[in-house]
Amino acid sequence: MCVVLGLGLIGGSVAGAVLNHGPHQAPPAAPGSAAEFGQARQVWHSAPVDTLFPPTVSGKGAGPGGSDRSWTRIGVAAPGGCTGAFDPLLDRVLAPAGCQRLLRATYADSTSTTVTTVGLLVTAAEPSGMQALSRRWTGEHLGDRTDLIPRPVAFPGTPAARFGASQRGSWDVQISADLPFVVYAVSGFADGRAIPSPQPAALATAAGATTAPAQAGLGHDATGLAKAIDERLTTAVDAELHPTSTAGTEKHR
Repeated sequence: MCVVLGLGLIGGSVAGAVLNHGPHQAPPAAPGSAAEFGQARQVWHSAPVDTLFPPTVSGKGAGPGGSDRSWTRIGVAAPGGCTGAFDPLLDRVLAPAGCQRLLRATYADSTSTTVTTVGLLVTAAEPSGMQALSRRWTGEHLGDRTDLIPRPVAFPGTPAARFGASQRGSWDVQISADLPFVVYAVSGFADGRAIPSPQPAALATAAGATTAPAQAGLGHDATGLAKAIDERLTTAVDAELHPTSTAGTEKHR
């Protein structure tokens, strides 16, 4: 009996050692450090899809004339690579940053008149690479070029069933200089009509814009959803990498 009891105690101590010395979460990295930059790249693994792409998104004052806008998620694509996700020239522009993972979801507005695909590109770039890409995108005004529009994702049996390259009406691309992410949105009409002259969101949302994308609010859809998803991504990164500070912020709200 003593032998059996002794073996049990030994076994328990070994099990305890395994539990205590098993894998553990990496310590929080210093804000702005290279370590934090690398850890941020892994957040998409642990963040629920409803966190990054919520079922509904509301934008107060995000529509034409300061009207409220809301969007409902109608499909989420499986995480994958970037092959076929961008037109060839845009693919070459983004190539230096690399593509670790691409996440995409498509939304419809409250009337199911317009549809918008939102993409989250997780890059493989280091901080210097993202800073260079951000400078180039802004300095060369690449966001205004109609040959640098992301491609949408159609979902059969939904208002986005006919959402293809010819249906792209407006778009917004936001490149982070501080994190390894590119967030974009591209919008069009749900009825499948082709749009021969797409317009970047910055122009389609300008006061006095009279183009079809502008009057239909396609620019507002693209900007509103890109901004909303980008903000949710930043919040998810903060919550994952700095849980103590995030909890303190929530407590004092």
